[in-house]
Amino acid sequence: MTPPLARALALASTVAALVACSSTTTDPTLADAAADAARPPEQTGQACRSPADCYPGLASGDGGALKGDVQCLDRVTNGYCTHLCDSDADCCAAPGECKTGLRQVCAPFESTGKKMCFLSCEPGDVAAGIAAVGPVFFDTGAKEDAYCKSFASQALGCRSTGGGKENRKVCLP
Repeated sequence: MTPPLARALALASTVAALVACSSTTTDPTLADAAADAARPPEQTGQACRSPADCYPGLASGDGGALKGDVQCLDRVTNGYCTHLCDSDADCCAAPGECKTGLRQVCAPFESTGKKMCFLSCEPGDVAAGIAAVGPVFFDTGAKEDAYCKSFASQALGCRSTGGGKENRKVCLP
């Protein structure tokens, strides 16, 4: 090997070793814990492993007055507390169910065939939420995504529920 080639190979292996040793990969359990801690103050949207983790004291099994059976959506990272509903009026209907006054809507979720309560990020609800809670810092993303991140959780964005012709725009991961 010629000295310049040997030096180039030595430099390349040193750089490769430094890059490999300086990985910034985050432990997924730590990232999940941080995402869970950033969940909304509302009970709808809290992290869960089973329906028993959701709506303590409010679920029908707890003697509460929720308008629909509690669900823990496993299609959402770390779970997502919600409950079944027939109309928007069923969301936030139980005393103590909702804490912020931000609008929740009843919408079908993906292909489940079930309607559930979600924090709304439809344009009129975003404007009303900002007016009710006061101005907040919005990042450079879409206004609806910034609303979800500011009022619900950094882990959430605004997307369709994917429930066919009745789908709604809601805050979900």
